Amino acid sequence: MCLIAFAWQMSGRPLLLLGNRDEFHPRATRPAGFWNEEGHPQLLAGKDLEAGGTWLGVTRSGRFAALTNIRSPAACRGPRSRGDLVRDYLTGRLSPEAYLTDITQNLGDYAGFNLLVGTMQELWFLNSDEAQPRPLEPGVYGLSNASLNDPWPKLQALCRGLEERLDSDCDSDELLELLKDSREYPDDQLPDSGVGLEWERRLSAAFILGEDYGTRASSLLAIDADGSITFVEQGFGPNGQELGESGWIL
Repeated sequence: MCLIAFAWQMSGRPLLLLGNRDEFHPRATRPAGFWNEEGHPQLLAGKDLEAGGTWLGVTRSGRFAALTNIRSPAACRGPRSRGDLVRDYLTGRLSPEAYLTDITQNLGDYAGFNLLVGTMQELWFLNSDEAQPRPLEPGVYGLSNASLNDPWPKLQALCRGLEERLDSDCDSDELLELLKDSREYPDDQLPDSGVGLEWERRLSAAFILGEDYGTRASSLLAIDADGSITFVEQGFGPNGQELGESGWIL
């Protein structure tokens, strides 16, 4: 994913997460669904058909994980796909802390990433540049393609929108609308992540429109205090073409 805002242990709910996955449109992807064919019927996630991993997923038991890339054109690619990190946690049994600690021994296998792994009781975070797993306290957080809570305009706007709705009775459609903000920000508010000004402008939008590259999916993941799980995914094609919505309550 490229943009995530999430509320952890807020308003009586363990997790409420919103995220956009931005990717090149030709890259083969399977929409969210259960991984029955792979022998993991408990896992609900989309699938990158090119590398075999995923960017966001949850299991019936409430294990969840999400990933964003760190945007650094000079960084080494790494021999393994970052999507493996989400998949391997969700199909494994290690605790969040143990899993991230294990990963720190092999950070050179992956290009830069931010990784969230959790259960209903705990949520841990790892930034590959910092190389130090840490638990997250209750609060509202944001992740894009830098570090946790970096002050990128689109990230701050999404976090504000999520926080303003935590105590309201808004439904999933209203929450997902927050992810459809396609405005680009002024040059003096843009980060310098090494991709050039034209791309910085394009990537400054929460919802990226484009023929070749753009937002491919918007997702909502909510885990309630009683253990029930809601997962909604909206798919998009070039230039924001709507491809449909799927939802599950577990």
